[in-house]
Amino acid sequence: MANKALTRTDNPTASSPTPAVAMTRRGLLGISLGAAAAFALAACGSESGASAAGGRITWAWQLPTTWDPVTSSAGSDVQMLALVYEGITGLDEKGNPVPWLAEKWTYDPAGTQVTFTLKKDLRFSDGTPLDATAVAKSIERGRTADGSLIAPQMIGITTVTASGDLDVVLDLAEVDYQIPALFAGKTGMVVNPAAFEKDPASLATAPAGSGPFSLTTFVENDHAELVKNSHFQLAEDIQVDEFHLYPQPDPATAVASVQSGQYNVARISGAQVEQAEQAGLDVQILDSMFVSCLDVHAGMKPFDDPAVVEALKYGIDREKIKKVANFDIGDVNYQPFPKGYVGYNPELEGIYDYDPEKAKQVLAEAGHTGTVKGEFTSAQPVAAVELIQAQLKEVGIELTIKSIPATQHTQLVYIEHSQALTYDGFAGRESPVQAFQVLFGKEGLMNPGRRTDPALEAQLKKVRATPTDDPAYPAILQEATKIAITSFPNTFLYNAPRIIVRKKVSELPASPSLQRFEGVTTS
Repeated sequence: MANKALTRTDNPTASSPTPAVAMTRRGLLGISLGAAAAFALAACGSESGASAAGGRITWAWQLPTTWDPVTSSAGSDVQMLALVYEGITGLDEKGNPVPWLAEKWTYDPAGTQVTFTLKKDLRFSDGTPLDATAVAKSIERGRTADGSLIAPQMIGITTVTASGDLDVVLDLAEVDYQIPALFAGKTGMVVNPAAFEKDPASLATAPAGSGPFSLTTFVENDHAELVKNSHFQLAEDIQVDEFHLYPQPDPATAVASVQSGQYNVARISGAQVEQAEQAGLDVQILDSMFVSCLDVHAGMKPFDDPAVVEALKYGIDREKIKKVANFDIGDVNYQPFPKGYVGYNPELEGIYDYDPEKAKQVLAEAGHTGTVKGEFTSAQPVAAVELIQAQLKEVGIELTIKSIPATQHTQLVYIEHSQALTYDGFAGRESPVQAFQVLFGKEGLMNPGRRTDPALEAQLKKVRATPTDDPAYPAILQEATKIAITSFPNTFLYNAPRIIVRKKVSELPASPSLQRFEGVTTS
């Protein structure tokens, strides 16, 4: 099945750090429903009927590594955490920050202080006020708590204070207009101080936020049960009373599980689309920030040789990889951002088009007269790994596949940095600078070689110093993308949309960042 046509509507507001940015409730709801600021993607099958509130969504997707956004260790956790927490800001379809809990933000003339003004009458799920003091305490915990995994993203924040009931004031060590984008994800999710001041460890299994749902039951590695949060700011737009969350089912049984009613919504791969359509289920393709990629350790042989890395990039037929790995659903990509995203640089389109002869030439000119040998690690038995292995062998790079359990991937690849080449995926980040830190920063999880580039660091400083509503901002950010892609060994393959199969559940709102559930009904 091919991708459906992509339609766009104009965003009624744009983020504008200086002066203040504000959004009406209509605009806020527009983002959550995909009516004003989202990719509108048609479902591949017939649309189910829908009923009034009172139903249940039973979603086979993923369980988070923890229900505490401060100690969450997976980027994809943000999707599940958004069921119970809200960010200070949100993102539009281009990746620009827009108001959410905060109705506006204002930078001072120097760009070293930003004030977030909260909406009135916000409440946590237990009914207690979500005011400036609570938000300031939540941010401060993220900055300073032992074991915080979001602290590195807030290293530039020097102080956080509450001014009255609605204003949260952040002083910055240097100019940084990326803070509003950063606060659209885990870093900006507001945790109720009543919970972490009493027992912070409890948040791992008992979240305390203000999101659309509240957790009532959690069985680790099994399932989570949530109910509608009546204090959620858009509670009238949540059309179901219950939300049950399960890990993604085995691909061989995913469609049958939805058909039988075990789940009414599940994430599937491209391989199951035809089966789902033949079963009469609704299939929906939602654009996402996820990009399939290879983590390349430039400090380990044979990838310590730049010529081998260059040959690697030219020696892979991404179109075939996409067809094999995702049944031709998605777009070939050479960079970490999807088309339409503010950081996407159109100059890079096709930069490493499949050219096996050029790959051979690069190796020959570097003095490689024999076969270059190495190891290729994968935590999942995907056909794409074997296809990449075969393609690279044709150009003179012979790789031995090393399979590792998925449970060891984080330790071996992200912590020990002990793998030379790894088949991986990047789930994106709310702030493009944060994405660069993960992929190309000195301490970046997906930068196993731990090398940096002064040119990229200098360009990212320019990005931080530019307001996101400045007409020059896209070009400055896209230049950083170009420097990274042409200087670092990371090899991007294709963007993979979320493929959703549904039974008696209305169409899900489309958004490349967070999956929203406002307006979703069951029948």
